[in-house]
Amino acid sequence: MANLKELSKAPQKVTGGHRLCAGCGAGIMVRQAMIAASGTPVVVVGATGCLEVSTTIFPFTAWKSPYFHSAFENAAATLSGIESAYRSLKKQGKLTKDIRFIAFGGDGGTYDIGLQSLSGAMERGHRLLYICYNNEAYMNTGIQRSGATPQGADTTTAPAGKVIQGKIQSKKDLTQIIASHNVPYVAQSYIGNWNDFITKVQKALNTDGSSFINIFTPCRLGWAYKPEETMNIGRLAVETCLWPSYEIENGVYKINVMPKEKKPVLEFLKTQGRFKHLLKPENAPIIENIQKEVDAKWEILQRRAEVGKTGAKA
Repeated sequence: MANLKELSKAPQKVTGGHRLCAGCGAGIMVRQAMIAASGTPVVVVGATGCLEVSTTIFPFTAWKSPYFHSAFENAAATLSGIESAYRSLKKQGKLTKDIRFIAFGGDGGTYDIGLQSLSGAMERGHRLLYICYNNEAYMNTGIQRSGATPQGADTTTAPAGKVIQGKIQSKKDLTQIIASHNVPYVAQSYIGNWNDFITKVQKALNTDGSSFINIFTPCRLGWAYKPEETMNIGRLAVETCLWPSYEIENGVYKINVMPKEKKPVLEFLKTQGRFKHLLKPENAPIIENIQKEVDAKWEILQRRAEVGKTGAKA
């Protein structure tokens, strides 16, 4: 587990004063990730998105580590090239430092238009960590629906109205898609539990091979809630089992945070304006369907984790 006393002394690799929104989950996520990486030199690639545009406004930067801005769709490919060049230089004896590599991308640049380059990087086995800060829509370009947007969420391209009630489809399970690449380390985490996330980042950076962390990252603008509720909403996602916190290490599943009492998904949905239309009596069937999906996936995950306890691979 992460050591809070040691982490408090770690130098900040991302400065304050950036232009992310008050209460932005991405800002919390990136500072914790870079604190977790404080013991080793790190090279960062950032896909176009909220995090990039708010921390690299020319001629200023909030980054104290080498930072490369990549396009929406190719952050993983860009970092693959950087990591490959590093391995070559180290083999030639031109570099001796032990360096780690992290890519940050939102769900739009990861679940959708960046999936091909991410899949390629994972399949090739580059030693890098890809962190998806998952705020469940294309927030930087106008709150359009993405493959990570949950059923029923109101977005600008799947609005709640008379014809449809937000996004019709369920969200893609990207964590399982990456797990199918058989990489050494895959995990889900969430804003609201610094120890869970930082521990996973440290574990990923020490993994000899590709690693991926999908972190649930509330967006106060796109989700329509008060900035001070970011942490609570992140915790509610785990307490309702809508977003379980778990890891897959060398094929073995482990649930990291087991809710003391599994809350109904309604407790999560009613905290955000993007779901307010679902609270109408006529939309109760949509909430019932969301609950059924959450329950079914939670049961599957628990079975996989039980297999992991026996020492077998799921």
